[in-house]
Amino acid sequence: MALRTPTLRQRRLGAELRRMREQAGLGGSHLARLLGVTPALVTQMENGKSAVGVERLREIATACMCANEPLIEALAGMAVERETGWWEEYSHSLNIDLLDVAAIEAHARRVFTYSITFVPGLLQTPAYAASVFARAIPPLPSSDVDLRMSFRLRRQQIVRSGATPYTAFIHEAALRMQFSGPEALAEQLGALIDDSESSGISVRVVPFTIESLPGPSENFVYTEGPVPELDTVQIDISFGCPLFDAPSDLASYREILDRMESVALSEEDSRDFIRSIKKEIEGNHE
Repeated sequence: MALRTPTLRQRRLGAELRRMREQAGLGGSHLARLLGVTPALVTQMENGKSAVGVERLREIATACMCANEPLIEALAGMAVERETGWWEEYSHSLNIDLLDVAAIEAHARRVFTYSITFVPGLLQTPAYAASVFARAIPPLPSSDVDLRMSFRLRRQQIVRSGATPYTAFIHEAALRMQFSGPEALAEQLGALIDDSESSGISVRVVPFTIESLPGPSENFVYTEGPVPELDTVQIDISFGCPLFDAPSDLASYREILDRMESVALSEEDSRDFIRSIKKEIEGNHE
C-alpha cells in the first residue's frame, strides 16, 4: 500500500531496513530477487513510502542474515503502528522539523538535552519561551509565536508528567542569557529549580569553571529508543533541526553524554548554583 507522506517513524523504519541490507552487503536489486519483488518496491520500503508488514520485515531480516532479535522486535512494533500523534494537529501550520521533534520525544524511553544558549524548550516558562521566539530573525508574526507556544507547552507534558525520564545538561551561559529582561529570567530560573525537584526530571549544570567543554557548541537532544540502534540525535541549528541516527553518530553523542555526566554538577549542587544566579540577578536589578 503506497503512503503519500511517510511519517517520521515510517521513514526511520525504512532507513533501518536499508541499513540492514547494506550491512549484509546486498544491493537493492539483489534483495528484491531474494524477496521476489521489484527493485522499485525495495526502494519504496526503504524510503518509507510503502508499508512494511511484520511478515515482510522478518523476510527482509532473514534475507539479510540479521540475528539481532531485539532490533527486529522493535522494528516490528514500528511496522504495526497505526495511531497518529497529537502533533499531527499542527501538520498544516508548523514545519516538519518541529513535528519530527515532538514525535521523537513522544516515543522516547528517555530524553537527554544539552543547552548552551538558552534554557531547554522542555523546561521553558511561557514568558521565557515567548521572548525566545520574539528574537527570531526575520520576526515571527504574533500568531506564529502563539502557535509555537501552544506546541511547546504540549511537548512539555511528556516530561512534566513524569512518564518519560528527562535529564537536562545546561551550560552556565544558558542560565545567564537574558532574552526579555531580568524579571523573566529570574522567573525562569525559579521554575527550573522547581522542575529539578520533580520526579523524573534531572537538571545538571555545566559551569564556566570546567577545564574544557565536553561536547559541541550547539544545543542537542538525544532520545533513547526501545533498543540502542533506534536512538536519535537532533541538533538545534538556525535553519532547522537535522536528525542523526547512524551508528557512528550515536556512539559519538553517547560519549559526549558520558563526559557531561562526569563534569556537570550534581543535582543538588546544580540547584544551589541556579539559586545563586537567580539571587545575583534579582540583587542587581532591585
